[in-house]
Amino acid sequence: MKLTVAFDRTIGRASYRVHLRLYRLTRGIIGHRSPAGPMLILESIGHRTGIVRSNPLLYVAREGRYFVVASNGGRARNPGWLFNVRNHEVVKVQAGSKKFNAVARELNDDERNAVWPMLTSSYGGWAHYETLTDRSLRVIELTPTS
Repeated sequence: MKLTVAFDRTIGRASYRVHLRLYRLTRGIIGHRSPAGPMLILESIGHRTGIVRSNPLLYVAREGRYFVVASNGGRARNPGWLFNVRNHEVVKVQAGSKKFNAVARELNDDERNAVWPMLTSSYGGWAHYETLTDRSLRVIELTPTS
């Protein structure tokens, strides 16, 4: 976990841009699978700028829904995309070769606590990140729209 945090805080941002580009160019063939787990691209509208923002995020899929964690690598501040989905709940998602619109909903504390063990069993890094910060890592449920 320490290596993951070190990577994220040094060359992470630059590598995420490359990852995003490869993911899109290959329609998810490169980038969907990672050593940490599957990744999706979350496209949201900037809450202040109105500009479309894209973020590669680890996810867990269950019963037709996708769960992402606003970990920001355990930093003290929430990631920018969390503010975006709080203000504009309709988002675009690419999970592998699948592209779809979804509604993003922040889970309340009870809902979050109910899915947290399932999430951290899929990726233990989230539990570690939570020890690095005083904030509770927020969980977003992405529900595809028809």
